[in-house]
Amino acid sequence: MTEAPVAAAKPSTKIAYNLTLSCADRPGIVAAVAGVLAEAGCNIVDSQQYGSPESGRFFMRVAVSTETDYQQLHAKLQPVAESFGMDWGLHREGQKMRTLLMASKSGHCLNHLLFLQRSGTLPIEVPAIVSNHTDLAGLAEFYGIEYHHIPVTPDTKAQAEDRLRALVAEHDVELVVLARYMQVLSNQLCTDLQGRAINIHHSFLPSFKGARPYHQAHARGVKLIGATAHYVTPDLDEGPIIEQEVIRVSHARSAEQFVAMGRDVEARTLSQAVQWHAEHRVLLDGTRTVIFN
Repeated sequence: MTEAPVAAAKPSTKIAYNLTLSCADRPGIVAAVAGVLAEAGCNIVDSQQYGSPESGRFFMRVAVSTETDYQQLHAKLQPVAESFGMDWGLHREGQKMRTLLMASKSGHCLNHLLFLQRSGTLPIEVPAIVSNHTDLAGLAEFYGIEYHHIPVTPDTKAQAEDRLRALVAEHDVELVVLARYMQVLSNQLCTDLQGRAINIHHSFLPSFKGARPYHQAHARGVKLIGATAHYVTPDLDEGPIIEQEVIRVSHARSAEQFVAMGRDVEARTLSQAVQWHAEHRVLLDGTRTVIFN
């Protein structure tokens, strides 16, 4: 007896998307969204939601798979989004976010992001690196990424920021990451990049804002130091916090040892924040963030 040939499995034509939304909280939001997704032939594989009692806003992230293409699914969701006054986005799962990295002289955060990006564990694409110094040009060359040296002085700050804006537009940049870029951005540039620029500050905010935070912490005799990744806003080191981490220190450590110990914490904290943002897991709730893990 001969066995019947096994039919080859048809390749899947399903596409995975993430839908994120926020709006004023009221009854019927989940039902309306789920109904549209069902009509579009979507299978919901993960759904997370949160209603903020402080702001009165509702937040949701839904992962779906479907054979419906992006334009069709977006068009089907548009009416329900308008009816609830939603801030929303539809994103294809796994699509890498075009990210411009900025650093000054310290390369630990920059190197960590580039390594994770090359290894495939961080869903970003880095078309360019910007620095106000030349110290990290060799690192950019190693990773094969364009390096733009844009010096910044009080007299050239406006022109330097105009060059940065031009690079953002030229490379279709979706996210700007300040990976220990030790220049304060102008209020206008912070406003222009609102919600799409992340900074790493080397302290556990809201403690020790501004310059030399490790030295400030050492002078106060703290027992914990840390790092905070937050969105950039015109108010220095006041932006919505995405991720934080701390490590323990003792009276026997010097301020310089605080600096050395903090490098790994800074790199981990920043890369986690960038990953969550690139995966569309972070939603803004005024001065706070809602993060769906």
